[in-house]
Amino acid sequence: MIEPYERALDEVPGAHPYPRSSRYAGIGIGVYRAADGTEVRYAKRRLLPPLADAGEESVPHVVSGGERPDQLGQRYFGDPGQWWRIADANPVLDPRELTDEPGAEIAVPLAGGFPGAPGGPGGPGVRNG
Repeated sequence: MIEPYERALDEVPGAHPYPRSSRYAGIGIGVYRAADGTEVRYAKRRLLPPLADAGEESVPHVVSGGERPDQLGQRYFGDPGQWWRIADANPVLDPRELTDEPGAEIAVPLAGGFPGAPGGPGGPGVRNG
């Protein structure tokens, strides 16, 4: 659980570059220095574990017609912005590929269970509305 004082930092501009619920939370920030001395800050690469490692740490979901990744994020994690957790557990480049094919089975990671993914509230079945 995030302590109240830590949650308050989410509202302070510049306190940290990404909110704790972001897929980039905890990722290092690099600085590129151009020849003219200009500094450009960027998020370093976010590496994911092999998908085979996610098998025991996920539950299956059968895609229904008309579903979208943000709806799955809301359903399973209580936050539509958490769609990326589901995308990370599946072999997709574009998150829309998760729900393109009704009847397809996709993996939904357990909260905090998918190796390499930041922990978070909720998990499969927490919000089924």
